[in-house]
Amino acid sequence: MADEKKKVNQRARGLERAFDILDLIRRENRAMRPNEIAKLMGAPRSSVYELVHLLLDMNVLENNGSDGQVFLGSRLYFLGRAYNDKIDLYQRIENTLSNIVEQTSETAQFCKLEGNKYTVALMKEGSRPFRISANLGELVPVPSTASGRLLLGHLSDQEIIDFLDKDDFLLPNGESISPGNFITEVRQATQDGHYTFDSIVDTFTHCFAVPIKDAQSTCIATLCLVTPREDGHRNKEHYLSVLKTAATELEAQLSTDF
Repeated sequence: MADEKKKVNQRARGLERAFDILDLIRRENRAMRPNEIAKLMGAPRSSVYELVHLLLDMNVLENNGSDGQVFLGSRLYFLGRAYNDKIDLYQRIENTLSNIVEQTSETAQFCKLEGNKYTVALMKEGSRPFRISANLGELVPVPSTASGRLLLGHLSDQEIIDFLDKDDFLLPNGESISPGNFITEVRQATQDGHYTFDSIVDTFTHCFAVPIKDAQSTCIATLCLVTPREDGHRNKEHYLSVLKTAATELEAQLSTDF
């Protein structure tokens, strides 16, 4: 009985590590060699090599290049298509984003938390010649985003500090965000029902975010606009009105299972 339980636990750890490999490659968004994967995961090379070869045999990973690099495989694409065909959740969100772009000409995004990071789950580029885009699925520190001020509004001050990594308050330019100031902005954004700011990771965009709430009024996702700074300031009230109307309509359509 003990031996059987040990085998089950080992299989469970192997399955968890296999998904960790897939998540790592997705986050890095590049082909990687197994020894690099093992190093970044802090996992034994032998077990990572074994899992990589198994995933290759299953077409969950595929070889990429001539030096042993691997990337996400075709089987994942078909699994994703099957999921997408099964439910129309993301089609509804895409329609909402398209409507926002039609009314604003700006880049619209559907954003959410993944673990303790922020990610853009869906996006429609703006129709203006000057286009702004983002990497879908990229994990970004929450404090550097407009949405982050809304997505953490249901947490207490201490829960926010415990939820985030210390490095999340560091910006790419070497500057840092004060945790106290961030929490103050979270409280104000939650009260206002929106948050806008000149992006703190580039010098030319203005970001808008409004909450999508569940039945308990907890923000579970956001609708966002990313605009050129001058256009954002000039059309602030109109853009917020469009986003808030879209969020209210989306809340009426969607369940909380994003």
